[in-house]
Amino acid sequence: MPKGFRTFISFSIILVLSGFRNVAPLIRPIPKSNLVDGALDYNVSTTSIDFSNVMIPFTGNNYVGFKEALAFKESQGKYHSVNTLGYLGKYQFGKNTLAFFGQFNTQCFMQDAALQEKIFYHNTARNKWILRRDIKRYVGLKINDIAITESGILAAAHLAGAGNVKKYLRSWGDLNFSDSYGTDIEDYLSKFSGFNLAEVVARQKVQFQ
Repeated sequence: MPKGFRTFISFSIILVLSGFRNVAPLIRPIPKSNLVDGALDYNVSTTSIDFSNVMIPFTGNNYVGFKEALAFKESQGKYHSVNTLGYLGKYQFGKNTLAFFGQFNTQCFMQDAALQEKIFYHNTARNKWILRRDIKRYVGLKINDIAITESGILAAAHLAGAGNVKKYLRSWGDLNFSDSYGTDIEDYLSKFSGFNLAEVVARQKVQFQ
């Protein structure tokens, strides 16, 4: 092998090894401050809300957290859920409510997740308008030792209808309502209290397309 070629090979090997030595210091151990019980800390909240001994992931105290917590209670968040009474979808709407929003094809409704989300928002916005005076009058008070909040009122309206929630509030808890499974207004007033629903705009007339 020519002397010059051997020199070139030796020089190339030195360069390669030197390159590896320069790269190695860039690979550092993960700082302990970024570890939680041996796992990377992604700053994801593990807080949960206990609904009848079922741990529900807490996704915030805003509208998203509210709707996801309510959906989990209604159907475990499943868009294709149908209960024994025929209530449909992630939020368990009855056929009369769907008809109000112009939805008569339940099969299409069940297959359209975006539509279910849209109807839930507009239904909540309409209930907020219907109950606007009661929200103003009773939020911050206690009825039967339950703190009354806007989100609790709107969750109860989803369960029982705005009219029954009015009766409950205006009777100071004497006129309660229970569904066929035994869940009542007070359950929802308590379990869904404290969410910030400022982004839900109260609307009398729903412009739904």
